[in-house]
Amino acid sequence: MKKVLVTGAAGCVGENVIKYLLSEGMYEITALDLDNKKSFKRLKRYSKRVNVIYGDICDKELMGNLIKENDYVIHLASVIPPYTDLYHNSREIEYNGTENIIKAINKYNKNCFLIYASTTSLYDNSLGANVKENIKVEELSNFSSLKYELENLIKDKLTNYTIFRIPLVLSDLKKDDFIYGVKKNIFVEVTTGQDAAYAFVKAIPYKAQLNKKTYNIGMGIKGRLQYKEILNNILKYYGVNIKYLLGRMFISKDYLSPFLTDSDTLDEIIHYHTDTLNKYYKRLNSNSKKRKISKLIGKIILKLKKG
Repeated sequence: MKKVLVTGAAGCVGENVIKYLLSEGMYEITALDLDNKKSFKRLKRYSKRVNVIYGDICDKELMGNLIKENDYVIHLASVIPPYTDLYHNSREIEYNGTENIIKAINKYNKNCFLIYASTTSLYDNSLGANVKENIKVEELSNFSSLKYELENLIKDKLTNYTIFRIPLVLSDLKKDDFIYGVKKNIFVEVTTGQDAAYAFVKAIPYKAQLNKKTYNIGMGIKGRLQYKEILNNILKYYGVNIKYLLGRMFISKDYLSPFLTDSDTLDEIIHYHTDTLNKYYKRLNSNSKKRKISKLIGKIILKLKKG
């Protein structure tokens, strides 16, 4: 039975990765995340079927011990916008943690296969980005710059890896932070926490085919729309929440998630596209049944927008 380590396991994509790995029924799973209330609440339900560890990727000894025992590392642990700008040490934490994983693989387990979560915000705001596009490093945000630096570190130091660049992820708004730092009139390509997670899980048996390659994992043409449509549907199906208001009023709007001309390439290999925008909005609506006042306010705001 293959052994898989998932970092950032309590995040939106991470928890879905755990679910899909369990549904496959062929992996021994270790879930790693920070020791806090959120991680404990989300991972405790899996503790009887998954080796749950609360720790830090910056802990060299811990990462060395975990890498020794695992055949694959799905590396999702990351500080997402806007926290990359709010916390002065977020860059150092993520860089050092990823470097620990790389060093541990080279020292203890060179056959360990790393599946790394990067970002499509590396591309400028065009309607035709792809993995062959030259990255304009000088124009990157702090978040994107770090991801690109770590991509290059992985390529330089490892022989067994694949890199998945993830666009804007539509998540469960009751449990996860959402990226509100996008200009409302910009066109974006998105994915959902479910589809992104399934890509990481489906990649495992395709190790040889994916090795040393980089892929965009957007939803394709079905996931391309104006960002304001997402905001309007959040108001419609979920209603107003404090993060929505704070995000739209105070967070800088510099996050990019452009259309991808090659977002079907990986799907043609591993066939991971199963989710849709309609399914996501239905889940959002189902998860907000007790938010009647918030949804009413959301509908009022939508009417005022149209007025």
